Amino acid sequence: MENHPENNPEYSGLAVNAGVAQPPVVNPYLKPRRRVPLPSASELVDGILKGDVTRLARAVTLVESVAPDHQALAREVIEKCLPHSGKSRRIGITGVPGAGKSTSIDVFGLHVLRNGGKLAVLAIDPSSERSKGSILGDKTRMEKLSQHPSAFIRPSPSAGSLGGVARKTRETIILCEAAGYDNIFVETVGVGQSETAVHSMVDFFLLIQLAGTGDELQGIKRGIMEMADGIVINKADGDNIDRARLAQAQFRSALHLFPTPPSGWTPEVLTYSGYFELGIAEVWDMIDRYFDFVRENGYFERRRHEQARYWMYETIDAELRRRFYDDPDRAARIADAERLVLSNRLSPFAAAHNLLDY
Repeated sequence: MENHPENNPEYSGLAVNAGVAQPPVVNPYLKPRRRVPLPSASELVDGILKGDVTRLARAVTLVESVAPDHQALAREVIEKCLPHSGKSRRIGITGVPGAGKSTSIDVFGLHVLRNGGKLAVLAIDPSSERSKGSILGDKTRMEKLSQHPSAFIRPSPSAGSLGGVARKTRETIILCEAAGYDNIFVETVGVGQSETAVHSMVDFFLLIQLAGTGDELQGIKRGIMEMADGIVINKADGDNIDRARLAQAQFRSALHLFPTPPSGWTPEVLTYSGYFELGIAEVWDMIDRYFDFVRENGYFERRRHEQARYWMYETIDAELRRRFYDDPDRAARIADAERLVLSNRLSPFAAAHNLLDY
């Protein structure tokens, strides 16, 4: 009584209400989401051949999936689309971070679409080593192109495996070509390991450079320069024009030190401004001249055949590795071998040979 004065008779006129009932945690009006069944391979292929972007995006998602049933369906779709592919111009675009790759793709793509046709942009987006996530924000940097009805932009996470994502990008190219996209841009993660993989799936490899960064020597390193079919120096505008021209002369001099590429084409060095859209037509004229040149001397077809052979062996290597580690009987042996190696009772090389012999 003394601890609860509200129970005192003098407060008999007061009443304590029970309160308002709490609403349920789940919205009662929310209908359970019905799982959309997977379309059949024939439905996907029919939609892709008609240019249905929704079906195309669904097929690309299946290609990128690691689920076995998705992979089986994706392989069937790719095989049916293969006879309708191969008619596009595949262009790889690379450059150091901040070189303006996305801005350049935006203006290059619009220039291509003004002449008719369709364009697909496949961007390989780096994944975090810690969180394993990717931003996949390339569309936000291609403002005009992302709104164009004849453009299809698809960013893909590298997911820590550049070889794996490159293989999936290669398969996505086949789907996009079957959907009628006659120009394919493949944007790389940035100057580094991914260039070799992207170079093995495109017809023309464009290297975007910057001037005035104090790092011109980095751009003259052999690895990336030898792969480039064309070098363009971005941000050649305002006070940077003279520095861009100086860099252009340096790159041209450096190219003379390299042997002639197998295509017989001598890479050209041009300057342009992606932001102010200056020199875009000249860059695309260079690409047109390259395709005319390699089609005339037969290198275009030889290159496509070499790429097909390369990806066959790359797929064999990847599949052998997957089957080796996925075998449940072998997993126990791998764990035993690992313990022997860590206890210095067996060398890593002997352990590997024993497992492979088994």
